[in-house]
Amino acid sequence: MTVAFISDLHLTPERPNSTILFEEFLRATEGIVEDLYILGDLFEYWIGDDAGEQLGHQRIEKALKQTTDRGTNIFFIHGNRDFLIGSDFANRTGCRILPDPTVIILGDNRVVLSHGDSLCTDDIEHQNARDQMLSSKWKVAFLDKSIEDRVHTAKQLRSHSEKSKQKKSMEIMDVTQAEVEKMIMEHQADIMIHGHTHRPGIHEFKLDSKRIKRYVLGDWYTQKSSLTYNNNTFLLKK
Repeated sequence: MTVAFISDLHLTPERPNSTILFEEFLRATEGIVEDLYILGDLFEYWIGDDAGEQLGHQRIEKALKQTTDRGTNIFFIHGNRDFLIGSDFANRTGCRILPDPTVIILGDNRVVLSHGDSLCTDDIEHQNARDQMLSSKWKVAFLDKSIEDRVHTAKQLRSHSEKSKQKKSMEIMDVTQAEVEKMIMEHQADIMIHGHTHRPGIHEFKLDSKRIKRYVLGDWYTQKSSLTYNNNTFLLKK
């Protein structure tokens, strides 16, 4: 059994090459990958399941549906850009939405999966915005707007986020070790896999005399970053 993990594709019609890379990746999973986990930020932004067509994402939804129809299980964890993906999208694509974090078993390992932004606790501005937008009150008010207004708001938020990042150090926007250890201990995990930071790599450390591995997935702006598991072996492609 091969299991694959990807994150931070940030798909948008404005970057068609990323969509082509994703379609190629999905086609390559046929007959090889049994389970595919998408750990958030599949899209640059998602403003509601009723707006997929207006955002130009029918092509991506079709590719996902073709992949699930041929037998690949696709699991999705929300990112900070697409936390409004819901049951209608899941029904259209065959994807299954999982909570963040989620624990799976691979061989003898308990693996905790997360998008990763909740681990970046030094980024106070992001955590405050995250708390606000994940609240039911904010979601209901936002989804009550017209699609045009939602698009306008999403673009404003994205622009503000990009400007804000330019003023922050990479260390502030990275995960904090304390929060990583807290999540691992809460879920009694041996391995953590997450995205969000766009800093692909493998980190090893000891926690209560147990050796822990943390795999960080890369983005898809110019490449296909993925992590695969087969026969008790993990392979990270940056």
